[in-house]
Amino acid sequence: MGLAARPGPRSPFLHFPDGNATIARLLVQRLIPRAVPGRGADDVAVARVDYARLDRPGPARLRLESTVVRARQASEAARVEVDYVRSGRLQRVRARNCVLACWSSVIPLLCPELPEAQREALAYATKVPIVYTNVVLRSWRSFHALRVSQAHCPGSFHTSVGLDLPVRVGSYRPPRRPEEPIVVQMMRTPCRPGLPAREQHRAGRQELFTTTFDTFEHNVRGQLTRMLGAGGFDATRDILALTVNRWPHGYAYQYSSLWDPFWIDGGPLPCVAARQPFGRIAIANADAAAYAYTDAAIDQAHRAVGELVRRT
Repeated sequence: MGLAARPGPRSPFLHFPDGNATIARLLVQRLIPRAVPGRGADDVAVARVDYARLDRPGPARLRLESTVVRARQASEAARVEVDYVRSGRLQRVRARNCVLACWSSVIPLLCPELPEAQREALAYATKVPIVYTNVVLRSWRSFHALRVSQAHCPGSFHTSVGLDLPVRVGSYRPPRRPEEPIVVQMMRTPCRPGLPAREQHRAGRQELFTTTFDTFEHNVRGQLTRMLGAGGFDATRDILALTVNRWPHGYAYQYSSLWDPFWIDGGPLPCVAARQPFGRIAIANADAAAYAYTDAAIDQAHRAVGELVRRT
């Protein structure tokens, strides 16, 4: 992508203004070119998707608002049946192959015919709950006055607070002057200290389901006031909008020597047992690598498709 030609220190990752949505748009642009205008990363971030084109007859179709509830090997060994619910109706599609690129923990429910050991390995992947709270400020003068762009806040409601990275992609331009509006990203990882990690994630998920928006707003206002008040911040004047993005099933569970003995002993990894193909059903998603990032999801998708190609 030309990064090697850029002089000076550079970030080890590439950040788009809308996060991984740009990657999804680029994939759709390649699969269904007329659905997403533009030619690449420079213009796709601000492109408007033509959703009406996603599910038209063709070599690639995307069917939205369709929740899969069952995946099974058909009586014919060379077919897979997938049941899904759309507009309150149960529907079925048949295919030669199927990739379940979803949370590992739900796959045993979608495909109960899997071997018991594989179902247990899939259930081991407990998703990490996380919250990204986006706050639109009238300006970022208070950040500028205090000469700060990021803050880590152990013990606070949101443990990380910072201005979004100043990314320039195509016609998209970030705010450059302190008097311009800006988005502040605040992160919270609900948990229950003292419990093993996977139990903490379950407890954090329950907390997330029961926390009200008013609680988030109250804590955002209070925390930003304590952090930025000395720089002239006024919550009533400066906060223009607030969005709470709750991810009860957020990041993939990553193994730790604190809680997962096999990670030290070199024993078999649950994710390896979990991602074994079952007939013409392959398994992908970041959970299949026990690593919560885009490159892992892409690698697992490539592996899963390769397994099916070799079996076809």
